[in-house]
Amino acid sequence: MQEIMNAMDIAFPNLGIYLKNVPSGFKLGDFDIYLYGIVIWVGVLAGILMAERAAKVCGMDPDEIWDFAIWAVVFSVIGARVYYVIFEWDSYKNDLWSILNIRNGGLAIYGAVIGAFITCFVFCKIKKRNPFQLADCGVQGLILGQIIGRWGNFFNREVFGEYTDNLFAMRIPIEAVAHPSDITANIQSHIPAGANYIQVHPTFLYEGLLNLVIFIFMAWYHKRKKFNGEICLIYLGGYGIIRFFVEGIRTDQLKFAGTNIAVSQILGISLFIVSMIIEVLVRVNIKKKGKAKTE
Repeated sequence: MQEIMNAMDIAFPNLGIYLKNVPSGFKLGDFDIYLYGIVIWVGVLAGILMAERAAKVCGMDPDEIWDFAIWAVVFSVIGARVYYVIFEWDSYKNDLWSILNIRNGGLAIYGAVIGAFITCFVFCKIKKRNPFQLADCGVQGLILGQIIGRWGNFFNREVFGEYTDNLFAMRIPIEAVAHPSDITANIQSHIPAGANYIQVHPTFLYEGLLNLVIFIFMAWYHKRKKFNGEICLIYLGGYGIIRFFVEGIRTDQLKFAGTNIAVSQILGISLFIVSMIIEVLVRVNIKKKGKAKTE
């Protein structure tokens, strides 16, 4: 493949794929419309529709999904922004108004998840519904939204990992990278002489494909679940372990202040462990109750 790439090209050399003029957005009158935003909102809509379908499967009123989704979307965006700002405080502390400017990026998925779960429990408290049943439906929509939403990172030329020459290696022109600070010294050292691109792990793709596996399993298992909240545990544990490994090779990690520890890795592995423990404890309790009834 060519050593000099056009600014808007993206390539996957080991797959023999070269995409020319991949846009990051377009103009609508005087406004710049970014494909990142469009992809995110397509993911949100698809997620709500998926949660609605899951609600029908478990006998819930699908209209309640839409009632919940209105609040969940709002507080998920707020949660995603607050989470990001907390761990990138040095970038915002001298310009507090910039916290409100999300057009320049700065949303963290774990913040959105936290916001959605808090909304779920408050919503169910008010409506006198079972929050675990609603969460089982909601997380199926959430992970589908994540799968679709990750392609926003593709159009934005962001969320990539260190240098690699594996099968899925991706090449991006240096001038097109959304956040130049994400280009590490290791990546720079592997730029061929005379080339104008970086070659990296497409971590957004890894996460999306692995999430797809979890999504398919969750959709299949929903009718077979042993208790309300089990699908939710599968999501938290499954995504947690996926994020733990994928985060390890990303170059844009959010870290605990003054450390080199990635926040999402600690949170991801913690959620995986806690989810597995709860799964085992609940199943053991159900088995004990089943034995007690037969005695």
